[in-house]
Amino acid sequence: MFFLTYLRRELRRRMRQAIFIALGLAIGIGLVITVMGASSGVKAAQAKVLRALYGIGTDVTVTTKPKPPSGRPTTGQQNVGGPGGGAGAGVCINGKCYSSGTIDTLLSADHGALSAATAAEIARLHGVSAAAGGLVLTDNRIVLPSGSNSQLQPPTSVSVDGTDISHPKLGPLSDGKLTSGRTFAAADANADVAVVDANYATANKLTVGSTVTVAKTKFKIIGIATQPEASSPPAVYIPLARAQALATNPATGKSMKNMVNTVYVTAASAADIGAVQREIEHLLPQATVTSSSDLASEITGSAASAAKLAGALGKWLAVLVLIAAFAVASLLTMAAVARRVPEFGTLKALGWRSSRIVSQVLGESVSTGIIGGLAGVGLGFAGVAIIDKIAPKLSATVPSAGGSGGLQTQIAGGGAGPVGSGPSAAASHATIAVPMSASVTAGAIVLAVLLAIAGGLLAGSFGGWRAARLRPAAALARVA
Repeated sequence: MFFLTYLRRELRRRMRQAIFIALGLAIGIGLVITVMGASSGVKAAQAKVLRALYGIGTDVTVTTKPKPPSGRPTTGQQNVGGPGGGAGAGVCINGKCYSSGTIDTLLSADHGALSAATAAEIARLHGVSAAAGGLVLTDNRIVLPSGSNSQLQPPTSVSVDGTDISHPKLGPLSDGKLTSGRTFAAADANADVAVVDANYATANKLTVGSTVTVAKTKFKIIGIATQPEASSPPAVYIPLARAQALATNPATGKSMKNMVNTVYVTAASAADIGAVQREIEHLLPQATVTSSSDLASEITGSAASAAKLAGALGKWLAVLVLIAAFAVASLLTMAAVARRVPEFGTLKALGWRSSRIVSQVLGESVSTGIIGGLAGVGLGFAGVAIIDKIAPKLSATVPSAGGSGGLQTQIAGGGAGPVGSGPSAAASHATIAVPMSASVTAGAIVLAVLLAIAGGLLAGSFGGWRAARLRPAAALARVA
């Protein structure tokens, strides 16, 4: 009881010094919390990008490079009609030529084919929680000139995802939120039903109950989903079994029945991701095994720059400020002990042991540190709030799943090239805006309290060490 009374009296008597020490610690701790909040905001922004590319729960993706068509040219020329693409003009796609009608092909050209059993093999590996196959496809549609319409209409290209509906928590659709309708059910495995992206539905005036054509097959829309702002989602999701039946493998020109071109894998824990990646690489030497850390290294733009800035410059700045705050607190505490030599000498003469005086000095310093820590938490919240208000959206340039889908055309009398329009005809990289939302976590608050106590203990230790060295006779000699 006397300890607390004496402590309170000394803090009140030296309030100006206590406030100065607490303020120094508060600034250092507040900066640490602000940097941690900004860093967590940047990491969350990057996580949104990665989650949008992967899907919820996906830690690793497995793909292979597409093989060139065997025994037939990638492009060719058919002189069916006159030059310029007039009536009767021919179009060659991946070596196969057409002279009339509508060409509607569902191709797997961006990735090579894998056996559907590959997902089951990966799921049996140690450290793998679940694995699901999928098909990343492109539906290419060209309407050739006819007698009533002699003009070649611009071809269209729509991204399609074959979704394994038995694993709803893996793959691109797992990150979507339904705005209307429903998602896939087990009974839809072989049904001609589809879930479409909200942006694609709006652009094409589609609603639940409408139909969308994929590879000349009409799919009834059962749901409309919206994806996170950071994503570049497929336009149409259809059951994996139907995608396998309709898709064509450009390497062989045959159906992709019982095949996939992407395997989504989730590890049992974050610590297992590296081991899982190595196991898959050993199982499938020719495959490309990509983890979230691999994709994070490919992200460029202000999001990546901000992550490096917060992780490097911000961290060291916070450390330097903390060191300075601790040093100032220690020096001020030692100076205060020097001014209290007569007081401590008198206490020793009255029978106080050195350990009791040291504990008294430590108690005062730790109390000051805790006050500074609480003030630092408040400053940290204020700093994070300011960052939230003034921070612009971050930009992230990420590998895009879009492209022409490998569709190569040759129009009679014209040149060859990839055909595409719409979302899937984007460049190989896409730049997206990512909102940054800094936040103070419970871990940051706990760290602030621990730093405050550590700062108080450090300052009190130096002060207590000096107080313990005082001799009663020398101290009493300085009493006026």
